[in-house]
Order: sequence, then structure tokens, then C-alpha cells
Amino acid sequence: MKRTWLSLLVLMTIMILPTLSTAQEDAVGWVDTLTAEINKIDDNNWTVTFSYDSDATIIGISVPFKISAGLNKIVADSIKYEDRVSSFVYKTMRADSAIQCVTLGLIANVDGSGRINMLPGKGDFATVYISSIEDKPIEALTIDTTTTYPNNTLMTAAALIQGTAPDTTRLEHAQQKIIPVFVISKPKILESR
Repeated sequence: MKRTWLSLLVLMTIMILPTLSTAQEDAVGWVDTLTAEINKIDDNNWTVTFSYDSDATIIGISVPFKISAGLNKIVADSIKYEDRVSSFVYKTMRADSAIQCVTLGLIANVDGSGRINMLPGKGDFATVYISSIEDKPIEALTIDTTTTYPNNTLMTAAALIQGTAPDTTRLEHAQQKIIPVFVISKPKILESR
């Protein structure tokens, strides 16, 4: 009986190790979450709204993702940034319809202006509008993270100084990189506006 329990414990440990090695990284506090909410506007147009939940002040965001609607070719044709990232000095979206991928990139405070970055908390930061290229209805839209050229991966960067004076903490450069949990919420049908 004792040997069976020991064998079971060893087996469970071996099964859990791969999960632990692929865990998300965050040196600041709790593990951050990036949520992609897929919504249908009409038969040919959908949106993906990105929100971010963090306990750290964020100065950079990289979100490469692939989009798919089965055999229907689609394109991410525009983006709307929310007030939460209005102080970011560099905001870009690169859509590649040939490989059905999109890369969002946001960088704050690179000009030394002392602008406020994305503060800790939860909220939307961007909505990407996706359309059918061939004017065929999009039956279902799926997205997933990916790596895009040259080496864009899902990650965010925390500010070196966290908190507000006099309770500030200085991070090491190695602690700045945050790999958030990526969550996709189920599609909803939006009312036509």
C-alpha cells in the first residue's frame, strides 16, 4: 500500500513538472492577465477588444496574434486605442493578411517627457476591427498568440520604478519583462449601431 502511494506521488510530480516550467512570469506581484474579447458586429465585421490586468505600472506592450475564420480570408483593418494608453508615445498595429497575423505594439515614455504610463489596474486598452476580405460572412473568428517577424512575442514591460513616492520600489532590468496569461473570451453578438 505504501509503495502504491509513493508510485502515485512520483507519477503526479512528473506530470506536473511540464506545467510548472511553462508557467507565466511576473517578478512584480500577481501574474498579469491579457484578455481578448471577441465580438461580432455583423456577418462581415468582428472586433477583438484587449484588456490588461496588472499590479505593475506598464511601459510597453507586445501582442502578436493570429486570426482565422476558416477558409474565409480576413483582415484587421483598423484599431481604436482607449484612454488607458493615451499617454503612450508609440502605438502601432501591423496586420499581415497573407499570413493572417496582427502585431500590436505600444511603448510609453520613450521621449523623456515624464508622461504617465499605464497604471496598475484592469481595463481595456485597444479594440481591433476585423473584416472579411471577400465580403463573405465570418461564421466564427478564432485568435491565438504567435510570434511575428522579427521576434515579437506576447509580453509587457514594467517600469523600473514601481509605486508612488515615498513607497517606491526599483526593479532590476531582468524583472521588467512580464509574460501575461492570455485569455480569450467567448464571442458575443453586438447590436448594430
